[in-house]
Amino acid sequence: MFQSVGVYATALQEAVMKLAQVRKLALALPEVTQAPHHHFSSFRVRGKIFITVPPEETYIHLFVDEMVRERALALEPDVVEKLFWGGKVLGLRLTLAKAKSAFVQQLVSQAWANKAPKSLAAPKKPRSGSAATPRRPPRPRC
Repeated sequence: MFQSVGVYATALQEAVMKLAQVRKLALALPEVTQAPHHHFSSFRVRGKIFITVPPEETYIHLFVDEMVRERALALEPDVVEKLFWGGKVLGLRLTLAKAKSAFVQQLVSQAWANKAPKSLAAPKKPRSGSAATPRRPPRPRC
C-alpha cells in the first residue's frame, strides 16, 4: 500500500513545473537573455521583457496578448489569473506548482512571440535558389 502511495507522490512531483524548466524553455528561444528587473528576475528578447519572476519564485508573469490571455484563462482557470500592471491587464500570473509543462511551454513561446521583433518571430521563408528550394533535375541530352 505505501509503495503505491509513494509512486503516486512521485508522479505528482514530476507534474509540478519548476522555475528551472521555465528558465530552460525561455533561454532556448532566439536572442533571449535573463536580467534583473527591480527585485524580480526577467527574460527578455532584444531588451523587451516577456516574462518576470517574483522573488518567491512560485509564480511567473507572462506578457501575452489579450487573445492568448483569454484562451489560457478559459482553459486553466486554476493555474492562471489576470496580471494587473498599473491598473491595466498586461498578461498572466501563472502558478508553477499547478501548471503542466506543455501549457507553460506554449505560453512561454507565445509571450516571446508577443515581444520579439516581427522579423525574428516570423517563420523563415526559403530564399529563391537556396538549398531549401527543390531543384528540377537536368534534362537528359539526346
